[in-house]
Amino acid sequence: MMGRTHALSGAVAWLAVAPVAQSRDLVGAWAVPMGPAELATGVVVCAGAAMLPDVDHPRGTIANTFGVLTRWLCKAVGSVFGGHRNGTHSVLVAVGAGYGAQWLADHQIWGWWAALFLLVGLGLRGLGVGVEGNDVSTGVLNAGIAAIVVFWAHDVDTSWVGYAVAFGCLVHIAGDCLTPQGCPLLWPAPWRFGFPLVPRTDGKVERWIVTPLLTLGVAVLAVRGVLGEELALWLNQHA
Repeated sequence: MMGRTHALSGAVAWLAVAPVAQSRDLVGAWAVPMGPAELATGVVVCAGAAMLPDVDHPRGTIANTFGVLTRWLCKAVGSVFGGHRNGTHSVLVAVGAGYGAQWLADHQIWGWWAALFLLVGLGLRGLGVGVEGNDVSTGVLNAGIAAIVVFWAHDVDTSWVGYAVAFGCLVHIAGDCLTPQGCPLLWPAPWRFGFPLVPRTDGKVERWIVTPLLTLGVAVLAVRGVLGEELALWLNQHA
């Protein structure tokens, strides 16, 4: 699927799953506290993580996120994992990315800020932020916005980070499993799994049905989240 679909699906998925992740009644000791700042940052992180499996594609949407740096990174990752839609499109790597991100957030904060910078850039590129045909301007713009987000989020609670990164990767993989090529979910086992409901990537179904529905989903869930917070605050004040 195209980058915008992946990034939007990550944003929608996080807005939908965040209330569950916060509920001790539903997930018990696995619950993580999230205020408005954590929820907003999580949307950006999950959207970026939903682009992350395509870091194996040297000519994909994200290869030009930060110019030469990300092109080199994509080539290197693709070589390690056997090319596009192989190892990085597996449950093992998705869960590993989540654990790695959480470890950085808990033990190496500078490393987490660097990872956050990359994830924000990937999400922005996936959503189409940039100057068409100008990789340098696009890289500078994405880097500038990513740096602002990192500065704003430097003191945000990060106990949810692993969930957001792993979930974003899994959402990407689930989306790619809807295309004929499928994904090697159990990599390093070679079997590919797919349910080809979308005939081709970047086709009419994706452009005119999937993407508009995801955009609407982001808007509805974001508004619901804001109104829910305001309603809860009003009820507490007038109880």
